[in-house]
Amino acid sequence: MADPGPRFAKTPAPPYVAVIFSSQRAGDEEGYQAMSALMVKLALAQAGCLGAESTRDGEGFGITVSYWTDEQAVVAWKADSQHLIAQKLGRERWYDDYQIRIATVTRAYASF
Repeated sequence: MADPGPRFAKTPAPPYVAVIFSSQRAGDEEGYQAMSALMVKLALAQAGCLGAESTRDGEGFGITVSYWTDEQAVVAWKADSQHLIAQKLGRERWYDDYQIRIATVTRAYASF
């Protein structure tokens, strides 16, 4: 099956919040794909989640941007019990390094 290409999150007019998760994967793959898929599913079901976009290169460097209605929705997602487990496993097994940046989107436009 051919790669369908990028999938852009459908966000409303600003303002909204973006959580930018940049990471370098470690070598441990056990359980990562299943947990990653579960976290996407759970995040998209959270109140205030507007969508997400993610990419990873061949050397394991990735960026995931999730979009939220407001800071309170981001705080609630960070404290979600299943997300807390994924965060712990990520620190212990799946990531050599990561950074999280949280920003308010004040302007957005597209090419079409």
